[in-house]
Amino acid sequence: MLAAFVNSPSPDDPLSVLEIGDRPEPVVPDGWTVVRLRAASLNHHDVFSLRGVGLPSERMPMILGCDGAGIDAEGNEVILHAVISSPGFGGDETFDPKRTLLSELHQGTFTEQVAVPRRNVLPKPAGLSMAEGACLSTAWLTAYRMLFTKSGLKPGQTVLVQGASGGVATALIVLGRAAGYRVWVTGRSEAKRAQALELGADQAFEPRARLPERVDAVMETVGEATWGHSLKSLRPGGTLVVSGATSGPNPKADLARVFFLQLSVVGSTMGTRDELLGLLAFCETSGVQPVISRELPLADAREGFAAMIDGDTAGKIVFTMS
Repeated sequence: MLAAFVNSPSPDDPLSVLEIGDRPEPVVPDGWTVVRLRAASLNHHDVFSLRGVGLPSERMPMILGCDGAGIDAEGNEVILHAVISSPGFGGDETFDPKRTLLSELHQGTFTEQVAVPRRNVLPKPAGLSMAEGACLSTAWLTAYRMLFTKSGLKPGQTVLVQGASGGVATALIVLGRAAGYRVWVTGRSEAKRAQALELGADQAFEPRARLPERVDAVMETVGEATWGHSLKSLRPGGTLVVSGATSGPNPKADLARVFFLQLSVVGSTMGTRDELLGLLAFCETSGVQPVISRELPLADAREGFAAMIDGDTAGKIVFTMS
């Protein structure tokens, strides 16, 4: 079956080790099932995997991809939950020390068929296309947990989203707007800022710009490049929710500001199966839909990876299967 996979890592030239070709059909353990995929979306996680971050060479070859939507064994349209918890673990699976994502220990979704635990297969809302459904379980679920589980925000309050065009950022804008927050964003280019406004952001600013007022919460996925601005943008008692560090993981902490202003710094990782069900219900009741910047056949996956590596994104990049 056709797949996009990696055989060996390349920290400095990830695109050079992306392979698109034939892979064996999945082996199905007890309690698992096979889903015939129709769409899968690209995440920064997939680029990190090409670099060997979180994916040691002894687990390769590995089919990439965390998200997916397709048809289950009974013919139902379904969405996959990407977090695979260890056998017997109960509670919030994001706290399972042995949890993995699809494409870390088990083969991923950039292919025509994938094996997953039965509990990781959820019904796709009828109002979402396969491509839209394939966007939800990583970037959109991450945004959902940041906003609705971790931030403590109330409708009418102001949230700053650092970055305006990636998958998590666009999800934060759309979800925040639908939930009644006042959404401000930063973006590196005029085009990215304009797109954020079209998605529903109230205001868009250049990186590190002085804001008209301090905000109630900041959603941080960038890391070193924006961390100082995030802390300076918070009102006393405000909350910084961090779920990624695409520009680097080791910013200056500015601890004096944190304790003098009694700021809360809250980590957030992915989301649970129940939160994904909540996200699906929110999409159904609110009518919000994932923002897709481009759809490509799986055979052309290299083009999508190149766009993400170059920062040429304006929403999710989705690969489709025939």
